[in-house]
Amino acid sequence: MILIALGANMPHPEHGDPVNTLAAAVRDIVNTVSLTGQSSWYRTAPVPASDQTWFANAVISVETDMQPDDLLATLHGIEEDFGRVRRQKWEARVLDLDLLVFHDLVTENREQGAGIVLPHPQMQERAFVLAPIAEIAPEWRHPVSNLTAQELLSRLPSEQAFDTIDTEDIPT
Repeated sequence: MILIALGANMPHPEHGDPVNTLAAAVRDIVNTVSLTGQSSWYRTAPVPASDQTWFANAVISVETDMQPDDLLATLHGIEEDFGRVRRQKWEARVLDLDLLVFHDLVTENREQGAGIVLPHPQMQERAFVLAPIAEIAPEWRHPVSNLTAQELLSRLPSEQAFDTIDTEDIPT
């Protein structure tokens, strides 16, 4: 299973609000991979806690013949196409695409600055990642802890608030 997290908390000049931006990003992603699942859209508090506006988030599952480095480069290219500029960690953003897991691959490199890190090093600490995974892949287990997303979610502090977003008007 390959899982990708999507997030945004700033409007995009072309796509508008964050959910519409994420929907557009999914359409771009599926130009290069096969979509096998998509969670609901979630509205989530920023992590770490800050005065930023809340995020729109989702997780998709995909299939591809690409290698993990190539897939990550593709995701970063889509972020750039949407105007993402990386200035500082955890800042507000128009689009954030994270490669969470690539099958059961666990890289020995655990520092993000030294190459790809799989599974994503903070995914087990983020409700905005775990809730969507629990929705679309309840049987999935973290490749290091062997815990399900729901088990990991139940261990998180309650201040990581989230709820689903009503998306009847979101284009697919």
